[in-house]
Amino acid sequence: MAMGRWRKGRQRELLVAASEIRALGNPFYRALDRLLERNGFDEFAEAACREFYGEKRGRPSIPPGVYFRMLMVGYLEGIGSERGIAWRCADTGLAA
Repeated sequence: MAMGRWRKGRQRELLVAASEIRALGNPFYRALDRLLERNGFDEFAEAACREFYGEKRGRPSIPPGVYFRMLMVGYLEGIGSERGIAWRCADTGLAA
């Protein structure tokens, strides 16, 4: 490989800052998320699950609305494992 001459000018960045990375997500899941949010799904799930939450038992759990959204993704995608669901949700931008 020939070395060639150095071109004058500035070299482009080799690294991408984490702040510049945005998960755009899947359009279907973004629309589903807006629909659920508009209809008060989080409040409904929180109220339905309130009796099952303990005051001082271990670390805090994920919110029920997020949990049920993750289960929906697993069902719609045909994913049977929690790890697979978590990976797919991270990819869709659903689980933040």
